[in-house]
Amino acid sequence: LLFPVSNLCGKCRPRDTDLLQPSLNFLYWSLHQTTPCSQQRAVAVLLSNVSLLELLQKVLECTWQWSPPSRPAYLSSEDALLCSGWLLVASLLLYQHRYNTEVHQTLSVDLTEVLNAVIFRNKKPILLLVSIMQFLRAVLRQNFSSSLLVIVGQNTAPSATQPQPSSLQDTALHPLAMQQVFSLVVSLQNLLVHKELLLSQAVVACLETLVEYLYVKNQDVALHVASQPWHRFLLFTLLSGGQKSFLQPEVLRLMTLFVRYQSSNIISQKEISQIVQEAAEANLAELPEATSCALHLFLCQV
Repeated sequence: LLFPVSNLCGKCRPRDTDLLQPSLNFLYWSLHQTTPCSQQRAVAVLLSNVSLLELLQKVLECTWQWSPPSRPAYLSSEDALLCSGWLLVASLLLYQHRYNTEVHQTLSVDLTEVLNAVIFRNKKPILLLVSIMQFLRAVLRQNFSSSLLVIVGQNTAPSATQPQPSSLQDTALHPLAMQQVFSLVVSLQNLLVHKELLLSQAVVACLETLVEYLYVKNQDVALHVASQPWHRFLLFTLLSGGQKSFLQPEVLRLMTLFVRYQSSNIISQKEISQIVQEAAEANLAELPEATSCALHLFLCQV
């Protein structure tokens, strides 16, 4: 089925949302649900289909073109197609890297547009934001060096006109710039305050990957980002309201991040003791799977 469906997609235009959206979803789930021995073949089939990749290129570009001033509150058919496109491309990046699959056609993405989509949001639906963040995680994990992807944007080539104080740091973080990093971190923090479960999971995962990327590039910058005082206020905000327990997956994962990068001004021995105490008093067998995994990672990190 991958052959006819992927060929069908390649014959469509981005406006053919009724046909394209379920087709891209089928390709996405075919990659994720197939057996490991078949997954490599599935990736090769999709990456060898040049017309499909050209179609995906057009779909990604529509993200910046289909941005009316007032988006509907519900997920429109256009936005649903964009979600499917970004998720499929993120998966192709992941599996192409894993299996070192031959690439017949590259995709080009404007990094500035991707970052601005998260930083400024511009009334984009939550699911579309989550999909774009999945893509951003994929490129961060590969250090922007995927053979499937060509990154373009204002920071893809070091410029002599950059402000001198930040030029060395910008060079180390290339193709990211320091200002973009801090704007992205602040925006991720703000998105977490919304306390939307799906959005919170994606935001924390993106923040984890971003700090890991920064740590490889420049440890001082990574530690500086992880120890921003605003993170502590963010934790108190997440713990406010009806559910004050530390045993929330996003809270545990944030705590793990701060412990990993030794942000003692954000998480103290007192908070660590409180989490251990709550875990000791909880019925671990009744904890949701996401909470159990997050607690396991936290205790291992401690």
